[in-house]
Amino acid sequence: MSPELQPLGRSLIIFGVILVVVGSVLLLGQKLPWLGRLPGDIAIRREHFSFYFPLASCIVLSVILSLIAWLISRFHR
Repeated sequence: MSPELQPLGRSLIIFGVILVVVGSVLLLGQKLPWLGRLPGDIAIRREHFSFYFPLASCIVLSVILSLIAWLISRFHR
């Protein structure tokens, strides 16, 4: 493999791993009953209107994804 293609190969592998993780979360998401029902998730239900914003769940997912990105960047050097 030529040296100029090595960064592309690494990027494709990382992208593949990310796709596997996201796919696993989507498949196993229903088995995580707390996801989307954390304290801090906003749910407003009225007669002809409902609004739902999973604020706390978004923060938890953001922290987890940031940790994964930090680990990947640390080992990618």
